[in-house]
Amino acid sequence: MADKQQEKAIFRLLKKEVATAMQHSYPAISPDISEWKGKEIVDFQEEMASRVSGQISEKWFYTHMKTDSGSLPRIDVLNLLSRFCGYTGWDDFCHRNSSLSRSDTPLRKANRVFLVIPLLVIAILAILFVVFKLYNTLEYRICFYDADTREPITNNIIEVSLLLPGESPVNFLCSADGCLVLKTDQTMVTLVVKTPYYQPDTVVRVLDRFKREEMVRLRPNNYALMIHYFSRMNVKDWQQRRNQLDRMLSDSALIYQVYNTGAVGMELFSKWEFINKLTMPASSLNQIEILDTKYMKDRIVVLRFRQKPDRP
Repeated sequence: MADKQQEKAIFRLLKKEVATAMQHSYPAISPDISEWKGKEIVDFQEEMASRVSGQISEKWFYTHMKTDSGSLPRIDVLNLLSRFCGYTGWDDFCHRNSSLSRSDTPLRKANRVFLVIPLLVIAILAILFVVFKLYNTLEYRICFYDADTREPITNNIIEVSLLLPGESPVNFLCSADGCLVLKTDQTMVTLVVKTPYYQPDTVVRVLDRFKREEMVRLRPNNYALMIHYFSRMNVKDWQQRRNQLDRMLSDSALIYQVYNTGAVGMELFSKWEFINKLTMPASSLNQIEILDTKYMKDRIVVLRFRQKPDRP
């Protein structure tokens, strides 16, 4: 005997066949038995009485035929409905339609499977992606050295911007030893490097997971280095120094002195004001630290600096 779920599926098939059987006598009647009402129900009652000498009430019809109730009709009514459709009884109908009814329930199960399997696949792929990211996220040490002297660039402000596709740059400051520790899962990185005494550069590196230390050379910013040295060196030929500064600085250069403390945070110099202060024998601009330079036609057009305090 079929289980309860299968019996309900078979009963749904029986209702469809009842509708088909009614269409032989009433071609205009709806093939969907749940849409019958009023005259259609009366016609069905008369057909039942005529064909199989069976009687059903309108209330019974609404309970069992128009909706899927929680239980099957009595077996005697199931036999009448089966005979109405041309079968010897309910058992005959079940036997001849069991294969069709079994395909109905598995279909629902199959639909659930088709929903669950993609979700499981997506979840598994997400987990694998996270594991892959974690496995491939490694630490790389990137150090910078002087292209001329081949010496490490230490005790300098080295700003590094990591460029990511579709995202804002991620900014880092190198440590005092001129190195940066970068954690990434990328196999290739693009870095924009800026430091006051070296030319800015865009560095592209293909990272090797088995060799996680990279050396990057930077070319000196010669003018910035010269100005820095001028502020520290005792030079007898002041006119020569002035001539050199004149060649390095644009006539319209904007030169800013930045203060770390005090009420005034910045002071602006013209080209010759700066040259005069830097080349006076008793110069007030000692121990200059260049912060930033901008060039146009090989001459400095913007210079930002600060003055380090004298050490005792």
